[in-house]
Amino acid sequence: MSEHIPEKDQPRKVGVREFRGNLTAFLRQVRQGRTLLVTSHDQVVAELHPPAAQHRPVRRPGALRGKIRFGSDFDRLPEDVLDAMEGGL
Repeated sequence: MSEHIPEKDQPRKVGVREFRGNLTAFLRQVRQGRTLLVTSHDQVVAELHPPAAQHRPVRRPGALRGKIRFGSDFDRLPEDVLDAMEGGL
């Protein structure tokens, strides 16, 4: 008998016990675009799918350029901290 393999665009129903036992493999499928319906006693309790594109933040390198300033004493250690690090108190 041939096993029916659901298509990628159709949600796959997975029982809670099977989902818990194979979590990594199922999350990999979701990452690849598959939607999973997690069921308990034939009732859907969760739907997992890849995040929508608008939920992914767009990185803008240099967006804070010129907005961050360091104090003039940024790279100087206070004497008591320096003494503690060198072992003298």
